[in-house]
Amino acid sequence: MLAIIKTGGKQYLVKEGDKIKVEKLEGEVDDKIILTDVLMVDEKMGSPLVEGAKVEVKILKQGKRKKIRVVKYKPKTRYKKETGHKQLFTEIEIEKISA
Repeated sequence: MLAIIKTGGKQYLVKEGDKIKVEKLEGEVDDKIILTDVLMVDEKMGSPLVEGAKVEVKILKQGKRKKIRVVKYKPKTRYKKETGHKQLFTEIEIEKISA
């Protein structure tokens, strides 16, 4: 069973047993969360969401990605500024998809 879910402003094509990294979700490791923003289940499309559809996920890991470097630069003015940050993520496992 396939589904397209929306979380963190992004869309993911998932099936049961998949492990994916998404934007940070609230919860601790081994917590179970129900995602209700389901755009498609098998052949059934929503407009925009499929009513009554939900995806049960389990949190495997909370962490930070590699550091991203951001550079501001203006030529001929001796201006250069470097900043960066580490984006937070949550690794989840898809346990059950129901329509």
